[in-house]
Amino acid sequence: MSKAPAANIESHLKENRVFKPAKEFSAKAHIKSLAHYKKLWTESVKQPEKFWKKQAEAELIWQKPFTKVLQWKEPFAKWFTGGKLNVSANCLDRWLDSATANKAALIWEGEPATDGKPGEERVLTYKQLHREVCRFANVLKRNGISKGDRVIIYLPMVPEAAIAMLACTRIGAVHSVVFGGFSAQSVADRIQDCGAKMVITSDGGYRRGAVVPLKKNVDEALKLHDAAGQSLTQTIEKVIVLRRCANEVHMAEHRDVWWHRELDYVSDVCPAEKLDSEAPLFILYTSGSTGKPKGILHSTAGYLLGTKLTSKYVFDLRAEDVYWCTADVGWVTGHSYIVYGPLANGATALMYEGAPNWPEPDRFWRIIQKYGVTILYTAPTAIRAFMKWGDEWPKKHDLSSLRLLGSVGEPINPEAWMWYHNVIGGGRCPIVDTWWQTETGSIMITPLPGATPTKPGTATLPFFGILPEVVDDQGKPVPKNTGGKLVVRQPWPSMLRGIWGDNERYKQTYWTEVKGSYFTGDGCRQDKDGYFWIVGRIDDVLNVAGHRIGTAEVESALVSHPSVAEAAVVGRPDELKGQALVCFVTLKTGVKATPELKNELRNHIGKEIGPVAKPDEVRFAEALPKTRSGKIMRRLLKQIASGMEIKGDTTTLEDISVIAKLASGEE
Repeated sequence: MSKAPAANIESHLKENRVFKPAKEFSAKAHIKSLAHYKKLWTESVKQPEKFWKKQAEAELIWQKPFTKVLQWKEPFAKWFTGGKLNVSANCLDRWLDSATANKAALIWEGEPATDGKPGEERVLTYKQLHREVCRFANVLKRNGISKGDRVIIYLPMVPEAAIAMLACTRIGAVHSVVFGGFSAQSVADRIQDCGAKMVITSDGGYRRGAVVPLKKNVDEALKLHDAAGQSLTQTIEKVIVLRRCANEVHMAEHRDVWWHRELDYVSDVCPAEKLDSEAPLFILYTSGSTGKPKGILHSTAGYLLGTKLTSKYVFDLRAEDVYWCTADVGWVTGHSYIVYGPLANGATALMYEGAPNWPEPDRFWRIIQKYGVTILYTAPTAIRAFMKWGDEWPKKHDLSSLRLLGSVGEPINPEAWMWYHNVIGGGRCPIVDTWWQTETGSIMITPLPGATPTKPGTATLPFFGILPEVVDDQGKPVPKNTGGKLVVRQPWPSMLRGIWGDNERYKQTYWTEVKGSYFTGDGCRQDKDGYFWIVGRIDDVLNVAGHRIGTAEVESALVSHPSVAEAAVVGRPDELKGQALVCFVTLKTGVKATPELKNELRNHIGKEIGPVAKPDEVRFAEALPKTRSGKIMRRLLKQIASGMEIKGDTTTLEDISVIAKLASGEE
């Protein structure tokens, strides 16, 4: 984590538009007013143990009641100790004796075929999903997996990904999902770090009409060695392979087995294990720009409570909702808000396998119309891509079923927020702009749609039980509208329990920057209403001629220009200023890249933010380098801006040719 001073981050974004919740929405909402929210939040931070005890008893099904709400020995938390429960039982079994049993738990839409035929569709009711999870849990046991064993899940976006996760939780195995866009090396590194006994994969997955060879990647991963010649994956005993694409794969005797064949040998009865409230639930690796990936560890009861409560209140979930989170299950958003949070609430969650613009840029809007989606939770990167593709695509479809929109993954710039509000939400849907992290497990700062007046570009106010603060380097609160470091002052149930196998790294990374507080790594300011404005990672704050400028604000200013679809801003070393600002800009369809436009954009930033933020260089790019999850790989842009050789893993890039073009200076 950066040790650079953060208290004088300059924040120039001016946003005065306020959108109050509609009276009709508030009348039906779980939390109906700002006063109602403030009363509950105050109780939750002043008497956190009392608050969380009440929530845990009301929301979760316990096989054995807990005896203590919180044991806190900084930086290690234990929540609901003495209690026993099972995540799978809380997501599935609890609904079997109710009307929810025959309701859709998962609706799955496969990627459309290359010949124009529609993708496959599957619907699993709670009863059917329960049966499939029990069967696969028995397959895991039959193949030597028991409580505490680590299992790598490397699958496409198919229902079996959720089934595998829930089956692990049913028997107490610890899952680690690896995003299907990651390379063989990434898979091997994760196997080595957590000592996994099994990989669950697929012959392949579909992506834009092509087959991604997942099983082949696993075979390669299992052959990799370290510099000393030691196998990185010697702990693997079994590989279970799902048939998805019917592409040819190698099956190693005694090690590899087919998912569908294994189901023939097992029953559909598998009682849920009684697991300790603090039993490890999953490890999810976050790749840093340097060093080995960090295995973020989450445990059972606290994580489940956090995801259940936030799903219920942030999305204002109702029995009739069709809820669609567009993330991949390989990321924490997919864990918390496709699988665990919605299912723990008895909701209907939609899963989609393919890309948002395959075969055409109206794919999302087609799906919303087809299934009558009521809640859409997606990323600002996707929203800006939709803006670039043009309003005509959403306008082809009836989006009137939508009643709530959500944003996740990074700060959303005001222009994208307004487009989302007007074009997708028809001006009638509240937007919940959520701030949280892999480490936090669940949403931390967010509007509640029936209660919180929203402003474009801010995640607004903290969720129940969350006590964030903006501080200087000494850990002292900074005045309103001053930039600083975002910290969290109190433990919360869904917080990470450590970094797998490395407690020292956990302490150093999150608990040494600001004494006695969890350091988020983000820069932030609070406005006069107490709303939190995230200004980007502290590592992305640039020191330009003595001014500390958050790249997120410069990007936001660029995107507010009518010609710009998307922008990424990085720094390169500069002898005179310390750092120079380099802007990579993708223009809207039909806009010509000209030297005059470059000048106009430089002046636009000067006007919006101030002369100090005028970029030294504006580079037009046909596209920006992104991972398949839609995150811009700024690390690569920094290398290009500095004229360096491209280093580091690029296997997660959606389109490798983007980097080649940028590096060659093509515009």
